[in-house]
Amino acid sequence: MNKGYAVYCDADPYFYDAPHRAVPGTRAADSRYAAALLPVPAGWQRGESGDWLALRPLDAELPPQGWKIHVSACLDNAESVLERVRGYCLERGVAFKFVPSRYLLHQRNAKYADRAGSGKFITVYPPDEERFERLAGELAALLAGEPGPRILSDLRLGDGPVHVRYGSFTRRNCYDDDGELRPAVANPEGVLVPDLRGPVFQVPDWVSVPAFLRPHLEARATVTLAGIPYTVESALHFSNGGGVYRARDVRTGELVVLKEARPHAGLAADGADAVARLHRERRALERLAGLSCTPEVRGCFTVGDHHFLALEHLDGKPLNTFFARRHPLIEADPGDRRLAEYTAWALDVHARVERAVADVHARGVVFNDLHLFNIMIRDDGRVALLDFEAAHHVDEPGRQTVAHPAFVAPPGRRGTAVDRYALACLRLALFLPLTSLLALDRRKAEHLADIVSRQFPVPRAFLDAAVEEITGAPAGRPPAARRGGERFVPVEPGDWPRSRDSMTAAIRASATPSRDDRLFPGDVAQFATAGGGLSFGYGAAGVLYALAESGAERDEDEEQWLLERTKELPSGMPLGFHDGIAGTAWTLDRLGHRDRALELTGTLLGHPLEDLGTDLHSGTAGVGLALDSLAASTGDTALRTAAVRCAELSARSIAAGHAPGGRPDGPRRRAGLLHGATGSALLFLRLYESTGDTGLLDLAGAALRQDLSACVRGAGGALQVDEGWRTMPYLGAGSVGIGMVLDDYLAHRADERFEQARTEIVRAAQAMFYAQPGLYRGVAGMVLYLGRTTVTGAGTGPEAVRRQIDALAWHAMSYRGRLAFPGEQMMRLSMDLSTGTAGCLLALASVRGDRPAGLPFLPSPRRLPRPTSRSHPGP
Repeated sequence: MNKGYAVYCDADPYFYDAPHRAVPGTRAADSRYAAALLPVPAGWQRGESGDWLALRPLDAELPPQGWKIHVSACLDNAESVLERVRGYCLERGVAFKFVPSRYLLHQRNAKYADRAGSGKFITVYPPDEERFERLAGELAALLAGEPGPRILSDLRLGDGPVHVRYGSFTRRNCYDDDGELRPAVANPEGVLVPDLRGPVFQVPDWVSVPAFLRPHLEARATVTLAGIPYTVESALHFSNGGGVYRARDVRTGELVVLKEARPHAGLAADGADAVARLHRERRALERLAGLSCTPEVRGCFTVGDHHFLALEHLDGKPLNTFFARRHPLIEADPGDRRLAEYTAWALDVHARVERAVADVHARGVVFNDLHLFNIMIRDDGRVALLDFEAAHHVDEPGRQTVAHPAFVAPPGRRGTAVDRYALACLRLALFLPLTSLLALDRRKAEHLADIVSRQFPVPRAFLDAAVEEITGAPAGRPPAARRGGERFVPVEPGDWPRSRDSMTAAIRASATPSRDDRLFPGDVAQFATAGGGLSFGYGAAGVLYALAESGAERDEDEEQWLLERTKELPSGMPLGFHDGIAGTAWTLDRLGHRDRALELTGTLLGHPLEDLGTDLHSGTAGVGLALDSLAASTGDTALRTAAVRCAELSARSIAAGHAPGGRPDGPRRRAGLLHGATGSALLFLRLYESTGDTGLLDLAGAALRQDLSACVRGAGGALQVDEGWRTMPYLGAGSVGIGMVLDDYLAHRADERFEQARTEIVRAAQAMFYAQPGLYRGVAGMVLYLGRTTVTGAGTGPEAVRRQIDALAWHAMSYRGRLAFPGEQMMRLSMDLSTGTAGCLLALASVRGDRPAGLPFLPSPRRLPRPTSRSHPGP
């Protein structure tokens, strides 16, 4: 689970949304500080953007970058700190910004908040380095003794809440070595380079640290782990609250786990910081000492202001890791024996976990955070429970404050009832790990139970007990009432065109035309970059494309919304196809708005393409394909020239053997359609078809071989992308996307290795279960691929497509009585193309629609254009 998604769940009960967009009347929206409600002082201007409210003198002229001051605060002293800093800055005419509400400050300091940005409450902008020293010193004196979390990206002044770092003052962006858009600063030559904001203090190579900061640097260097009786061997996990490490006791040689807690950081829902939670865990484990299902406490100590807890190291693996190794539904045809063996194992595991929880309850402790990641199956088969930082005594009041979204109890559950709810979720999750959908609608439990009962030989009473605990429904209902899960899905996905009409209605019911940032709710990527809500991958462009491709009726107001928001593009909008200008321009042209498309294309060509990565998602492959398509539709030779330039840039990367936008000595290169060399192969293929240049076909083959070298054979001989810690079959970042382009390549040139690879890739699309429904990372992508591939044989053809369409119903949800699908991480619904309902709509249209539908630049191989009959050397 990507914990970063959790912060986007509070603002809306159905969709991911930015924390500052919380609905009025909620706790999140009604906790603004008094300073945020005051009128703007005379001679000042006010601006609010995202999590920040800024005040700046009208006559202030700030440099684009320099040393800036950050002030941290705790929830209890934040208002007092803000009042003093505000008064100080107003009196001296110094620009500043601050987080305007208690809720937003809590989110910035939460356990799974971004570690680099954690703690930043107020930012002060000194106009020059001389005043920087004076302002920093005076603010440190003004706030001396005030507690606040350490800001990891900054240098702390003394032991107070004032921190400093060198960085950008204004919003400027550049592409890093991996082709990712990053905040930027200018080097002495005026070239924009990434403004590094990692969880460690660092300054650009050309910047000198002012002399007055050196004592603080030296003090920082004196805090080390030297002298403790443990040697750290590796880091196991990091969160905003601290780290978890594998270590060895130098006195005994025993392996231990060290848990680190930073004060005032890593806040839980009740405001408890990481230190409070660490000692909560210590007290709970000491009360549970001697149980075989919990680790023993080995000691605790502090280093600087960080607290550490040493625990017994237990050999084993978390329960969630067993799905990839033994769950039968990851196979195409597991057979009755495999299903029965797995069922017996799962029922035994659940019984062992129930006994462990009962043992914990017998000692007067409520676990409060039971889920697949906190249950360990030890090497000898015993069950152990881990991570007791949310535990409390059974007689203590209080609600659940830290919980996995797939196991979080309803708000009214308290005490041991929280653990009983999690055990009920575990009954379903052991067979079908989709219980995160219960946070959207707990009635989904009955639907999941029906699916499990059809797939596994599980006693129905075992599942009914789970449904009754989760929904709160009374036990003993008659079978006719009990079997209501089938009716949970408003329309079966395969019931076309009723499913198209239902999904279209859900998408349009979710629209927010009054908003400027997005029209349709989608993935959190909408908020990650400027213009994300307009984009093809996550915004309006992709949704409008899917609606048009599926044969849904056009809506002029929806298209007008996109036209209005593209009159003046958001500053810093990326250039790429899925995340930026290229895809938006291409879609507008596809919808018949050529003038606006060409305006955006002109903006696109005004930026240096050399700074981009070479991938399809954000880089030259996607930009080149868009330009080539626009050149074909408009006859503009300048666009074709620019497309060829994109191919040349991609060819350099392929020839050097680099990852798209990456370095040969960098991290593991990415592979697949969206982020790997396959995107470049697609560009080379489409240009080959329009030019007949066989050198481009050579390049396409080289690019495909590069991505195939990153693949390994998994279950059933399926070829999948190896990401080092997992293998990926999916359309976007997995082997199936490679398979689509292999199909197109083999329509032009025979290749024995490629033929073998695509027969192994098609097996990756035949599993019975995929964790998510989306187009690029889920079932919908398998539907589109299987409906398009030219591979024949077992597991292909209409029956294989129908099976995946049926499996898509497992993830189906209802939004206002219409068919909709959850997005990435499945904590909220999504309507976008990459992760949500629009992508599922497009996939179904590709196999059920009355007219051809599919992804851009990937028509059916039976409709591929034939190249002209001429041959030239490749670029």
